[in-house]
Amino acid sequence: MKNVWFRLSSVLLTLLPGVALAQAWPSQPITMMMGFPAGSGVDVVARLLQEPMEKSLGGRIVTDYRTGAGGNLASEAVARAKADGYTILLGTAATHGVNAALYRKLPFDVEADFTPISPLVNVSNVLTVNPNVIGAKTLREFIDTVKANPGKFNYASTGNGTGTHLAFAEFTARAGIEMVHVPYKGGPEALTSVVTGTTCCIFNQVQTVMGQWKAGKVRLLGVSTRNRISAVPDIPTISEAGLPGFDSYTWFGLFGPKGLDEQIVNRINAAVKVAVETPSVRERLVQLGNTPRWEAPEQFRATVKADRAKWAVVVKQIGATID
Repeated sequence: MKNVWFRLSSVLLTLLPGVALAQAWPSQPITMMMGFPAGSGVDVVARLLQEPMEKSLGGRIVTDYRTGAGGNLASEAVARAKADGYTILLGTAATHGVNAALYRKLPFDVEADFTPISPLVNVSNVLTVNPNVIGAKTLREFIDTVKANPGKFNYASTGNGTGTHLAFAEFTARAGIEMVHVPYKGGPEALTSVVTGTTCCIFNQVQTVMGQWKAGKVRLLGVSTRNRISAVPDIPTISEAGLPGFDSYTWFGLFGPKGLDEQIVNRINAAVKVAVETPSVRERLVQLGNTPRWEAPEQFRATVKADRAKWAVVVKQIGATID
């Protein structure tokens, strides 16, 4: 009997440090690193989820914007951070799926150097054009116009290797058209280039282009996902409007450094679940063209692995690389 109690006590003592850490955490603000600028679609989602997550966690979340290199600067900062739960990353399908295939060399491994916590939303992109630059009113007209003028029209993106870049590159390849890519540092700058006519068009998140569309400054020609979205129900999908089977979307999600304590991971994961299931938050996310999404950490790990493989195929097909 003494041996049994001794073994049980040993197990409990082994677990106590982790339990104590999780109970004491958070005792200071949690820094959420973001590789995209304030006002971007990623930032909008983060701000909507911030308050309900803070209530669930019992601590503040502050955002640190480390923009540039397709989100890699923020990713690297988290990959090198101490695994104490006070530094997390708001990553995307681009930072943890596309970039591993697109960049010849990264200073981190998108799977081995991070602890997946949970996805937040799936995001649809929409083909957005300046009607004064290209007069097409339908996707078919757009493709025909660009095809008749190879290399004349340019498209904007939120940066090399981002979802907007790869979605448009995949679109041009599928449509058999030739356009010039103009990368920007983030969503606001890229969209401004379309509104002012510096560039012709962009694949951008619905929530980012909604204001300019309602003001009549841009035209929406097609949603990138297989199904229409409730935010713009009258806009056809690209698949139904001219390129059958086209289905391109991105996701946003939270990551910690590798080795992050499992109990802290589970607490953040639970806070995400509460946030995305809060009716007012969920309704607003959907209005902006997002699909709220939650997964357990291990499910999310599988998602990241699958997306990395998926985008490796796409990147290879279109021949895109970044040094």
